[in-house]
Amino acid sequence: MDKYRKRIKNFMEGKTHDSGCHLDELEEKIGYHFHSRDNLLEALTHSSILGELSSRNDATTYERLEFLGDAVLGLVTTELLMRQYPRENEGQLTKKKSLLVSTGLLSKKAERLGLNDHIILSKNAFMGGVQDRESIQTAVLEAIIGALYLDGGMEPAKSFIEGFILDRVEEDIQHRDHINYKSEMQELTQKIYGVYPSYRVRSTRGPEHDKMFWVEVEIDGRVVGLGRGSSKKDAEQMAAKEGLARLEKEGENSDE
Repeated sequence: MDKYRKRIKNFMEGKTHDSGCHLDELEEKIGYHFHSRDNLLEALTHSSILGELSSRNDATTYERLEFLGDAVLGLVTTELLMRQYPRENEGQLTKKKSLLVSTGLLSKKAERLGLNDHIILSKNAFMGGVQDRESIQTAVLEAIIGALYLDGGMEPAKSFIEGFILDRVEEDIQHRDHINYKSEMQELTQKIYGVYPSYRVRSTRGPEHDKMFWVEVEIDGRVVGLGRGSSKKDAEQMAAKEGLARLEKEGENSDE
């Protein structure tokens, strides 16, 4: 538990400027030193820790900065794609953007940054491995982008996005592990059936800080896939992936 104690010691005591704390390490990784570390702390704070902060009524979690960071990331990604692919149409650019800002890809960028070593959360959540979830790491990464924007404006946010997240655009686009299965499912069902797929949460299990979702995808009232994930979004992606595989198999059988 030494790593956990190191992670929250400065935070719980309000010592956000101490030399050697984990915030120094993260700033070195990001390549930016915050004028106000309150923004960075907010970006790293998970909701599970709030119950332990009776002495810090001002503590807030990363959700608002995630909302801002998502918008900044979307804008910078769109601008880069417009420059890099001047001959592609809106549909082609949208597919590339969807892939580059997907949870699967962003979580891998967060892992490269070692972001799970810096997320501030409760001891129970830490022991449960919440900091290693793709959805949590992605949310905190977007929150850091929001914090960069608030602290220094568009320039440091854009520099971080282009230098760290969009540094391998061609390679990332070609990598099949980051496919947006929901987008592909929507295109396929519209083309073949003339309808949109619908997603429904079948069940959830576990405590609030360690919840698992089971989601099913339906086409015209027929369940074609079931997915599991640590967030509703991830479970929907897995359901769409299973649904696509099933529809492809059905298509192959109908051609025989």
